[in-house]
Amino acid sequence: MITDRERELLSTLKKDELIELTRALVRIDSVIRPETGNTEKKVVEFIVNWIKREIGIDPEIDEVDEDRFNIILTIDSGKPGPALLLEGHTDVVSEGERSLWADDPFGAVVKDGRIYGRGSCDMKAGVALNLLIAKALVKSEVEFTGLLKLAILCDEEGMMIGVKDFIKKGHAEGIDACLVSEPLDAEFCLSMKGAIRAVVTVEGKMAHGCQPLLGINPNTRMAMIILTFQEYERQLKQIHGKDEYLGYPSVTFTVVQSPPPGEPQQLNVMPRQSRGWIDIRTIPGQDHDKVKRELEEALESAGLDDPDFNAKIEFIEERPVVSMSADEPIVGICHTAYKDITGKEPTYNGVPGATDGTFLSARAGIPCLVNGPGPRGIPHHVNEYIEIDQLWDVAREYLLASLRYLKAEV
Repeated sequence: MITDRERELLSTLKKDELIELTRALVRIDSVIRPETGNTEKKVVEFIVNWIKREIGIDPEIDEVDEDRFNIILTIDSGKPGPALLLEGHTDVVSEGERSLWADDPFGAVVKDGRIYGRGSCDMKAGVALNLLIAKALVKSEVEFTGLLKLAILCDEEGMMIGVKDFIKKGHAEGIDACLVSEPLDAEFCLSMKGAIRAVVTVEGKMAHGCQPLLGINPNTRMAMIILTFQEYERQLKQIHGKDEYLGYPSVTFTVVQSPPPGEPQQLNVMPRQSRGWIDIRTIPGQDHDKVKRELEEALESAGLDDPDFNAKIEFIEERPVVSMSADEPIVGICHTAYKDITGKEPTYNGVPGATDGTFLSARAGIPCLVNGPGPRGIPHHVNEYIEIDQLWDVAREYLLASLRYLKAEV
């Protein structure tokens, strides 16, 4: 039950401010564009200025890579107590073909109770609500214990260099729990799929398209590899089944390039090489070393009857399966806060991919509950959106849970 004092503190959150802050963040293009040099820099500058103006605290700014920055904001009560982290990221994926969007992907158009735009759901809305939780805690001048920390990190959509740097520099030390406001329908996600990223390279021999027998076609070999890996995926599903929260394991070729990057494409030229990027997702019960061995064996088997087969696989990134107990204090507090705000019981689920919380959990040992607003099926799609009412509910839930976790005098 929400107390009168909690209700008073919740009133310091303003729905219009949440909407307009989300829209302002969406309007700033933070797609990583190597061709133009665009990064998260502009949105980082906006957020830093907003924090200084609206909260009155100078955040810490860490340069992770050239024009790639993390923002760390710490609000310390000066009293011993728990440390709660609110985490989000500033980068967004490409908008793709703009003509497929109903509106400007960076226009932050509001219609039908939604904010539309690239990153509205994943995850400018989550960043906005985290910022407003920090502002409400400071401006209300409520007495609490421990500290609240915000981590607004770069590169979650890439190799996650932001969270890796955050941990490496010691910012995760002493944190007792974390809320990750990634868009998962406000469901309480206790587990996250693991990931292995790999690149397959197939060597061929260039030849004229009219005389293919004078060369070695890497494309047909790549096709065989794709089908072999598809069969391996089918076997994994049979062996491991469907996890209650995370679904099935998967082996997905996401990019195939032939000829390789940097070489011109010509219709009448057989390329010398083909490359394929693979996104492998794992569930509990899978051993990553075993999966990598089996992929190497599958690659070898694809070329057993082909004397000209020359292919290799390189593993470039790995993210473990992680999970947390429903008995963690932050889960119970959030459960009650969600019920008090919405009048409903929360739904428990899992994250179909990895988040920054994967590394915060696996490397720093922090229990991470992923339960942000936004439909889980809409990130990375055209016409991405966030439901305003759900965003508002989650913002109030986060503030109420934060107050209770930090033992505020309410």
